[in-house]
Amino acid sequence: MNDSLKMYNDFSDVASGEQFISCDAVLEVLKKYSSTISVFDLMAVNAEMIDESKYVHDSYKDKSHEIYAKYFLGRIKDISGDNTHYSHDIDKEEFIDAVATLKSYHINESISSKTKFPLIYGIVSIYTTFVLEEPIHPVGTPFPGSLFVEEKDGKFYCPVKDANMETPNAVCKMCIAEQLEF
Repeated sequence: MNDSLKMYNDFSDVASGEQFISCDAVLEVLKKYSSTISVFDLMAVNAEMIDESKYVHDSYKDKSHEIYAKYFLGRIKDISGDNTHYSHDIDKEEFIDAVATLKSYHINESISSKTKFPLIYGIVSIYTTFVLEEPIHPVGTPFPGSLFVEEKDGKFYCPVKDANMETPNAVCKMCIAEQLEF
């Protein structure tokens, strides 16, 4: 069994028998699996991300890649060094749904990805959503049409959330951002 599937099983163990899930317990699982990711793994995922964006318009591609590299790949280091005690609990139903979505994504993507992208995707999505309570795409992430993820009065807004809610395996379902009205 690969690391991603082991991680999702560990999350199931954390959630079993509890109404609310300890944020610290989830962080411990995330730390365990983020420690399996080497700098070489991060470099390979970065190269894969660059390759997958080769058909994206240059003005959008450069800014989005900068944000993805910083907040997606950089979060792996943040997780390993996060010694914060988080006092909030995680809603069990939302967490179980998110883990099921990510596990399904992993099963579908691990066939085509030759890197640890599916594992990193799962780790960062869970950390950002449930531990940090932030949107998966950070504030400022550009989307086509000169639209961005925004924060207003402590709430996060995404210009593409509603458009992706029915997309299989989309993390938009678990993201705390609301639809940006434009």
